[in-house]
Amino acid sequence: MEIQLSEKKILVTGGAGFIGSNLCEELLRLNNEVVCLDNFSTGKRENIQAFEDDEKFKLIEGDIRSLEDCKNAIEGCDYVLHQAALGSVPRSINDPITSNGVNVSGFLNMLVAARDAGVKRFVYAASSSTYGDSETLPKIEDKIGKPLSPYAITKYVNELYADVFSKTYGIETIGLRYFNVFGRRQNTDGAYAAVIPKFVSQFMNGESPVINGDGSYSRDFTYIDNVIQANLLSLISENAESVNTVYNVAYGDRNTLNDLVLYIKSFLSSFDEKIADIEVKYGETRLGDVPHSHASIDKAKNLLNYSPKFSLKNGLKEAIVWYWENL
Repeated sequence: MEIQLSEKKILVTGGAGFIGSNLCEELLRLNNEVVCLDNFSTGKRENIQAFEDDEKFKLIEGDIRSLEDCKNAIEGCDYVLHQAALGSVPRSINDPITSNGVNVSGFLNMLVAARDAGVKRFVYAASSSTYGDSETLPKIEDKIGKPLSPYAITKYVNELYADVFSKTYGIETIGLRYFNVFGRRQNTDGAYAAVIPKFVSQFMNGESPVINGDGSYSRDFTYIDNVIQANLLSLISENAESVNTVYNVAYGDRNTLNDLVLYIKSFLSSFDEKIADIEVKYGETRLGDVPHSHASIDKAKNLLNYSPKFSLKNGLKEAIVWYWENL
């Protein structure tokens, strides 16, 4: 059943990024007016090239660290999907000041702009990193531990600010704790590339991927279409209990990094048989990494009617076809 959301004006911050561009595309397909705010520090122009000529799409090149840019972008918007952030645990460890400036100060600017513009709802990208050193599995929204990286701290501070703004100013907010999102348009390059596109790219280039640790760490890998569904449901939910809170956005399963590599090799081998013979290497465990991540998605199911369609295997099949055709 298709989500009914049309003829609204929606701001997508970080709209030229991996997740943001996929949200822009779906919102346009549903006949909404979309404003994309991006400074292209990590987003790519090619991600939005296909719809730049759409009369319902508007690109504003700006920075969420500028309150003026935020207010300019949000003018006349009904909703905000706030995706702009500096991701990556290692990046935040190497440069905590910039991560804090974008993820905390930028987030606060967007909340202030949303408050002043009177938007109907502010939905933002939270993170599973907020669970920190909690060993509870599966992860349940109200049981978190201490953050293990500057990035995790910034994303938790976002939740605290959103909660205060909801209570103090009456803004409807929803935070979506993403669990290891992957899919089309995800960056394959650089030191901070996510594990799935990085491994896919290395296999396609005949290189041996390096797993941090012994490969036993596990993740709740989440395909992009599941994330799109959660964002749209967050915008349209009329359940009073569903707002001013946070949700896990995942498939509700977990796979080890060793399992992941085997799946990637298997699916890529159907395109190139030689990939099956490439061996995997193992390196040091990465600082700040959470050993295991597995989400309970009961809350999102019950309050948002969230129903993820893509498991890791099904999502990988889709993603690898995209990478094979576009890399």
